Amino acid sequence: MRGRRPKPTALKKLQGNPGRRPLNELEPKPARGLPPCPDFLQGEARRHWDEIGPQLEAMGVLAEIDGTMLAAYCQAYAQWRDALEKLKLGTIIKAPSGYPVLSPYCYLANKAMQIMRGIAQEFGMTPSSRSRLKMEKPAEENPLAEFMKHAPAQKPLIQ
Repeated sequence: MRGRRPKPTALKKLQGNPGRRPLNELEPKPARGLPPCPDFLQGEARRHWDEIGPQLEAMGVLAEIDGTMLAAYCQAYAQWRDALEKLKLGTIIKAPSGYPVLSPYCYLANKAMQIMRGIAQEFGMTPSSRSRLKMEKPAEENPLAEFMKHAPAQKPLIQ
């Protein structure tokens, strides 16, 4: 595909649709909520999932289908933290030739940060991406509708 990638309709609505272009009302609407944490996330990545996942869910920007991208963000976060720990030994190291060179952990930390920044912008996790969002006030809940949602299904009286 050519050109700028389209902005999701939900994001356009949150930003107020400044271009006043027609909105795609047929866009898929995945189920909202925190997806289950993948088994492959361990250690720091898993701790970050447990910390950031509920916050994103509370913001209303997380859908169950977003689990892979959230996992990628958490894994990049863990790699970034690991690289920063190793950089405590110094950013300049001696090469086998004896010359001072930049530690490879500088590159790893910067690359992980780039990945995190890209994904964070998609989830509205940066100050500038949040400043573009306008959250709608939740509609007041109808007690009857809430009751009907949880009521057991009944057989029709007339057949």
